[in-house]
Amino acid sequence: MSKQSVADSFYKTVEELCKELYIKALKDLPPDVRTTLQAAYEKEETETGKQVLATMLENIKIADENNRLICQDTGIPIYFVKVGNKLSVDFVQLEEAIIKGCQRATVEHPLRSSVVSPFKRQNNQNSSGYRIPSIHYDVVQDNDKVEILMVPKGSGSENMSFLKMLIPAEGVRGVKRFILETIAKNVGANPCPPYVVGIGIGGTADMCVKLAKMAAVTRPIGSHNPDPEMAAFEKEMFEAINELGIGPMGLGGLNTAIAVNVEHAYTHITQNPVAINIQCWPARRARAILSADGKYEVGY
Repeated sequence: MSKQSVADSFYKTVEELCKELYIKALKDLPPDVRTTLQAAYEKEETETGKQVLATMLENIKIADENNRLICQDTGIPIYFVKVGNKLSVDFVQLEEAIIKGCQRATVEHPLRSSVVSPFKRQNNQNSSGYRIPSIHYDVVQDNDKVEILMVPKGSGSENMSFLKMLIPAEGVRGVKRFILETIAKNVGANPCPPYVVGIGIGGTADMCVKLAKMAAVTRPIGSHNPDPEMAAFEKEMFEAINELGIGPMGLGGLNTAIAVNVEHAYTHITQNPVAINIQCWPARRARAILSADGKYEVGY
């Protein structure tokens, strides 16, 4: 087989994977999410909260048994792509394959297309448009594979995104106050709790928001920031947010957040950006790792 044929086959596989990952993410909830929701049900002490969590678990069961979507919102399609530095990749072809796979998932399944233009609200009926799907690239050292993480981000959670450019004088106390006040006053029940709270700290304004998004949607529930200081902050905020009593679907209870994840970066001496991004209770995602020879693994 010629080099061109191998390359064509590789990008065709990327296309197929991006199609299947979109559908899988909408139907097959990751094991860590299932386990966490079951644990939340067992821990919940309020009758209403327990009933809500039982309904969520039943929803998952019905989706499994009938091969149905967990939620009707197919979301904004997001692909996080990690490319090994030992792999020769044409990024133009790679992006074309990702977009086509996203479009095919919507048309061939078929899925509801939730993507529209910002002013005219024009819908192409294929979950894509100018600069959508949202594709994030990263390069991984000492690696010869492509890893693709697909996240269908629902608007109920994405609408609950916030950024504040704090000043250093406000310190850690200011960071905590912004997070807790935002969850209590602005987020509340809107993104279908119990939810994952993603927090970005540091960097620039745009980087901080991206860090919050990565914290909310890319990390398995139960993972911790490798920095001990940040891991301790995650634990403290998790406990504090759940003490707010918002509870499942905002009806009160012990389970407001099923996880609080923090990602951070160094920042300028005169600023300390903090961003919040929420992921709703299904925390949908699907992942594939593809080798240059076309072999791949699919998971979460």
